[in-house]
Amino acid sequence: MSFDPGSSVQDYLVFGEFGDVNPSITDSSTYTFLSPDTMEELFDHEIEGCFLYSRHWNPINKYLSQALARMEDSEAAQVTASGMSAITCAILQLCSTGDEIISSRTIYGGTYAFFKNFLPRFGISVKFVNMMDLDAIQEAIGDKTRLIYCETMSNPLLEIADIPRISKIAHAHNLQLMVDNTFSPMLFSPLRMGADIVVHSMTKFINGTSDCVAGCICASDAFIHQLIDVNSGANMLLGPVLDSYRAASILKNLHSLHLRMRKHSENAQYLAERLEELGLRTFYPGLASHPQHELMKKLMNPGFGYGGMLAIDLEDLKTANRLMVKMQEEKVGYLAVSLGYFKTLFSSPGHSTSSEIPEEDRVAMGLSDGLVRISIGLDNDIERTYQRILTSLRVIGRLDMMPV
Repeated sequence: MSFDPGSSVQDYLVFGEFGDVNPSITDSSTYTFLSPDTMEELFDHEIEGCFLYSRHWNPINKYLSQALARMEDSEAAQVTASGMSAITCAILQLCSTGDEIISSRTIYGGTYAFFKNFLPRFGISVKFVNMMDLDAIQEAIGDKTRLIYCETMSNPLLEIADIPRISKIAHAHNLQLMVDNTFSPMLFSPLRMGADIVVHSMTKFINGTSDCVAGCICASDAFIHQLIDVNSGANMLLGPVLDSYRAASILKNLHSLHLRMRKHSENAQYLAERLEELGLRTFYPGLASHPQHELMKKLMNPGFGYGGMLAIDLEDLKTANRLMVKMQEEKVGYLAVSLGYFKTLFSSPGHSTSSEIPEEDRVAMGLSDGLVRISIGLDNDIERTYQRILTSLRVIGRLDMMPV
């Protein structure tokens, strides 16, 4: 059915008087124009509500970007085909040959590999520092420093970055602060605390169903427009386009994120407290023993808890592997990388998601071979899950003295 410009819009309403409750998916790579002048104008600058080509924008990606901007309280956002594409495009937009980045030493292994192995090929250097040590950050800043990069809640040790104080250091030297908030959507709002750019792997908690790979960049309107500039934008020219069907499914899942994060946190808090009581070395920011527990209480958004990630240290890889195999057999969850799924997932990061980090660096940051990273699911009966973990610990001999 073609649209007659002389007809009333009312003649074409077919989804109720106002529209469909979910935005319709526009399954098109390109869009038509009535005037060549409008097409030419759109190449120069964005026209709200007008679409040119899906590598630039399409309606459903625009809807999702707007929702993410509201979530992070940013002026604008851009969705991408993966979390790594969000990170790499933002970095390459900001940095040029000769520039330097100061990065937290405890970050996702893929990010570490990009910083350590890939960026030097283009003359961009990275200094890795302990982001908990503000003096170390200050001392690392030099004439070529362009950017400070960290994770709000670090992968996999769950360290909490003091974003307000780090942002003050960055801005005092006219630097940008870029923060990966993948582990803690809803829990933290880094832009409100002084960050300039926030990135997410939406593959994880934001989507929550482990059925797609996606990312996003939330920042100022000016920076997002730099990213999509047809002549010099990293997102435009490198082309990490998120499929429109996936964008639509993520947008639907985003509406339940606040409920899911509360349940992930509630379950993780319960398990962390019980596991610590057993004498296991437990990493979880909701525990009073966590080094940044008080800092997180100060910075976190109320009502969402301390997150769905925890880690336990079994001291050696063999014991860690035995525990994970047994937990899978006992139906605690799945031995798998990634996180944020409604089922519990666990892995040994030193030999999976952080394996890109050299062993000596893992030792220096306190990431042992026996560390097990656990993404806690949405289990309705978390006590039953705990009992299954207890059984697994007993079978591998870690709780020999406990009564059966």
